[in-house]
Amino acid sequence: MTRPLIGVTTSKRGGWRSYLMHRWALSRAGARAVRLVPGEPSPDEKLHGLVIGGGDDIGAEIYGGEVLPDVRIDPDRDRMELDLLQLALPVGLPVLGICRGSQMINVSLGGTLYTDIHRVYVEAPRMRTVLPKKTVRVVSGSRLDRILRCNPCRVNALHHQSVDRLGTGLRVVAQDESGIVQAIESTTAPFLLGVQWHPELLFWKAPQNRLFEALVQAADERLAHAPEAALAV
Repeated sequence: MTRPLIGVTTSKRGGWRSYLMHRWALSRAGARAVRLVPGEPSPDEKLHGLVIGGGDDIGAEIYGGEVLPDVRIDPDRDRMELDLLQLALPVGLPVLGICRGSQMINVSLGGTLYTDIHRVYVEAPRMRTVLPKKTVRVVSGSRLDRILRCNPCRVNALHHQSVDRLGTGLRVVAQDESGIVQAIESTTAPFLLGVQWHPELLFWKAPQNRLFEALVQAADERLAHAPEAALAV
C-alpha cells in the first residue's frame, strides 16, 4: 500500500527546521511528508492527513483578542491554515495540531485564545524549554489518553498563548498544574487532536512518538477505505 502523504504547515522564515523534525517523526511512523508554506505552490499529490505545526503567534484580530505590540505574527500563514482547515475538517481528514497548530484548530472552530497566559495565570511558572519539564494531566479515557498511555505526562513548553473559549465540538483533554489547557480533541471528528507542546522535539519519548503513529494510522485507514477522499490543496 502507498504510504500516506501528510501535509505539514510551517512558517516561511525558519520553518524548515521544524519541518525536518516533523518529516523524521512521520517517516518513522510510516508516512511521507510535504511542507506547506504560504505563497509556495501546492503539492501535486493529494493529502491523507495534516499537521498544523508550531511557530509564530496567531493574529489576534482573527479571534477578537487583544493585539499585543511585541509579538511576531504571520498573516499569510494564518490565512493558509484557516483555508486548509476549512477544507479538511468537513471531510474528516485526520489532523494533528502542535502548539500554535492546536490553537489554530480551536480558532478555526470559533474558539478564542489567551494572548498572554501570564496575564491570566499569574502564578504559572515562566517556563520555556524543549526538554520535558512540564507535567500535564490527561483526561482518563480520552483519545489522547489512549494514545499517550502516560498520565501524568512530562512535556516541553514553548508557548505564551493558550486556548481560552473552546471552539465548536472540542473538549479539553489535558491541563498543566496551573490549569493551562495543554490539549484539545474533537468530540465528533474521526481524528482531530491538538497538543500545546512539541512532540516532534521529544523523539526519544515513546508516548510522543505514538501521537504521530496515531495520526498515520488514521490516515492509513482513510487511504484504505476511502482513497477518493484524499484532499487536494
